[in-house]
Amino acid sequence: MELTLVSSSFCGACARTRAVLRDATRYLPDASLTEIDVAADPEAAEALDIRFTPTVIIRDGSGAEVFRAEGVPTVPQVLTAAVKALPA
Repeated sequence: MELTLVSSSFCGACARTRAVLRDATRYLPDASLTEIDVAADPEAAEALDIRFTPTVIIRDGSGAEVFRAEGVPTVPQVLTAAVKALPA
């Protein structure tokens, strides 16, 4: 499972989301966390159709997107969404 945070350096909500995702990954030992800064990698952000930061994307083991949300989630929301990425 992969959790991706699409952020921007000037975004206060992104810092809060980063902390939430770090906390959530403590409960998801097989999860990896990747961050994409829209200013540093605008092509990646465009390819992901990012319209707002922060955006959280969760992918399952095959790389399929199973969840996407804009804004600051809570740890329980991330964990609930991560269940969709678990193998059946």
